[in-house]
Amino acid sequence: MAVTGFRKRVVALTVLIATAVVAILVVVSHVLLSRVTDADAHDLARTRAEAVAANVTAKGGRVVLTENSSEALDEVAWVYADGRLIDGNVPTSLVERVEELADSGRPQTATVGDYLLYAQQVPIHGHHVMVIVRVDLTPYETSEQRSLTLSLILGGLTILLAGGVAHLVVRRALRVVHEMAALADDWGQHEPGRRFNLGVPRDEFGELGRTLDHLLERVDNALADERRLTDEIAHELRTPLTVLRAEAQLAQLSGEPVPTGAVLSEVDRLDTAITTLLRAARARTDKGTPRCDLRSAARQAIAGRAVDVAFPAKVEVAVAADVAVSLLTPLLDNGLRHAKSRVWITAHTAGEAVVVDVLDDGPGFDPAEVDRVFEAGVTGGDGYGLGLPVVRRIAASAGAEVRAIADGSGHVEVTLPAARAIT
Repeated sequence: MAVTGFRKRVVALTVLIATAVVAILVVVSHVLLSRVTDADAHDLARTRAEAVAANVTAKGGRVVLTENSSEALDEVAWVYADGRLIDGNVPTSLVERVEELADSGRPQTATVGDYLLYAQQVPIHGHHVMVIVRVDLTPYETSEQRSLTLSLILGGLTILLAGGVAHLVVRRALRVVHEMAALADDWGQHEPGRRFNLGVPRDEFGELGRTLDHLLERVDNALADERRLTDEIAHELRTPLTVLRAEAQLAQLSGEPVPTGAVLSEVDRLDTAITTLLRAARARTDKGTPRCDLRSAARQAIAGRAVDVAFPAKVEVAVAADVAVSLLTPLLDNGLRHAKSRVWITAHTAGEAVVVDVLDDGPGFDPAEVDRVFEAGVTGGDGYGLGLPVVRRIAASAGAEVRAIADGSGHVEVTLPAARAIT
């Protein structure tokens, strides 16, 4: 329906523009033709008057014609000398107007009905001589009417042709757009790796192809992100579930009760993993400008465990408190799990960012795997990797950056946006 409406609007606009152009051209051509025909009629009248005037002369004190005019000329040309008609037959309907022109004594024109009257003075000493001629305007008006009718017909055909061409062109263009959109939709669902690859855009269709390629790329990235999220969820939840199952099976085989402490510990671990994933997902849709005290968030993440803190007196970051806690908790868990004797966390400002370093004296990261430790299922060094994919996801959702550093000990660097001062 929307496509049909767009097509109708384009065709209607084309017809409207064509109608306006045709109307202007018809009016202009009609005006120009009227001026040309008027000029031709005046030229013909002047020529006739000059031809008659050339035969007028004075003999014996009288104004006479040197040549006898034909009967046809008598009907369209008249000679007045001293206020008296000396040649020609003036129709009754024109007598009054012709005499007025003869008495005027100066060249002039007048239109009476379908006739053009032209008066011209003949210079003869001692006499007042005027030649008046008549030109029938009917042929000129007929020509103008025929030209106008033909222009209107051709204009109408032009408008219809413009509307038809616009309809065909828009229909073809929209068909191409529809086919490209259908292909992009199908590829997005079944073959997200497919692209149009039209190269540098040379027209609107090239730009559309590039836009659809970018859209497909985002769809592909979204699907990959969804797969990574699934892997991260499986990775985060499998370990505590495996421990719970093992404890239950062991208790079943030994006939002893399930250790309550181990069960609660793994349940807490499972709850923490689920809460962290939910916070990561919610951080993507949160609006506004969050901020929190980084020292307070770090204390919540430490939760009374043996971790040294070296923070400035006051440091605020543009991240929600629960997100900051969820970001630091997995890093501290990894540090405490793999440290030999000590875990510590530091922070310092760097321009418009706050850099947090989570360190431990454990084996650290393998330099060959340092770029992959944040991928689900990948570990580095002596078992690193648990929770790091979630950390990467939380950091991306909060506008932060996180990276592992292979410097011989456990070292993860987190760069958070600093909170702007409130004015």
